[in-house]
Amino acid sequence: MALQASYQKKVFQFNFKARTSRGLMRDKISWFIAVWDDANPNLKGIGECGPLPGLSPDDRPDFEQVLQDVLNKLSSHSLQHFNTSTLQHLVPSGFPSIIFGLETALLDLQNGGKRLIFDNDFTKGKSIPINGLIWMGDLDFMLHQLSDKVAQGFTCIKMKVGGLNFDREMDVLEYMRKRFYREQLTIRLDANGAFKTDEVLFRLEELSRFKIHSIEQPIKQGQPEMEELCRKSPIPIAFDEELIGIEGEEAKRKLLTRLKPAYIILKPTLHGGLQSCREWISLAESAGIGWWITSALESSIGLNAICQFTANYPVTLPQGLGTGAIYEDNIPSPLRVKKGEIHYDDSLAWDLSGV
Repeated sequence: MALQASYQKKVFQFNFKARTSRGLMRDKISWFIAVWDDANPNLKGIGECGPLPGLSPDDRPDFEQVLQDVLNKLSSHSLQHFNTSTLQHLVPSGFPSIIFGLETALLDLQNGGKRLIFDNDFTKGKSIPINGLIWMGDLDFMLHQLSDKVAQGFTCIKMKVGGLNFDREMDVLEYMRKRFYREQLTIRLDANGAFKTDEVLFRLEELSRFKIHSIEQPIKQGQPEMEELCRKSPIPIAFDEELIGIEGEEAKRKLLTRLKPAYIILKPTLHGGLQSCREWISLAESAGIGWWITSALESSIGLNAICQFTANYPVTLPQGLGTGAIYEDNIPSPLRVKKGEIHYDDSLAWDLSGV
């Protein structure tokens, strides 16, 4: 009995203009891995690889060839003898989304090929609190999103900053605090590394008057100014891009010890897959650093796996798992968002006809 695998490429279309500080995204590509045992070819596990353009280390021209090479090597392994260390040797360094896709496909196969990646309370009906994401755009577009999110029951709002006129972004925050103050909204910001090092402290001082919970990646990753910024910032700093490409427990520990962020934000597609995120969480908790988990524009397949992984932990902060409704052609699934929480409605079926 040996493992077999195939992949299929799919392009998802955004149902709005998805703008970040890195530019406009009109669509998003994912590669879906199907894994099966040749003794039972009708039972398949499905995983999603979806590197983010311009950000993921595996956003490379040779991605598809590397993925095919990895899947070809699977045939020399059996499901019974497959483990995390095997996976690490199978996938070249610098391809975190392939690790994530394979991990989830294999876990799905081990658990009966029913998209049940982990056995926990999430698939039994327990919901996970999430933040509502406000995308960049003109003032009316951002305010419309804000009103919608509050009406939908979100109490934690995440807003992208750094890609538009700074005064306009301040206007949105001012409106947010004046209009919805009674709802006690928690506001998170995500700069995607957009602020320049010589202006960032001034920007953070300006933003801090709006009682901001945290700001993701105010400056680009890997800059020496980040250590001082984590000490001096009036807003708690959360790492996202800063964690990309950091492999191995010792390298992760050194980064957290040296820079001491307030939070880390984990994306399995970007940060080395599920096992790597487990490692980050353990190290962060040992260092007194907070964390939450965020999807990285995956379709329902990847988002489902990340939700189930998140539910293995006692969640105390809203997670970033609300991106399931951004595509015109997402894969129909039991995932539903209601009153600022994501849950798994097992009365609804998966439709994998497009994968």
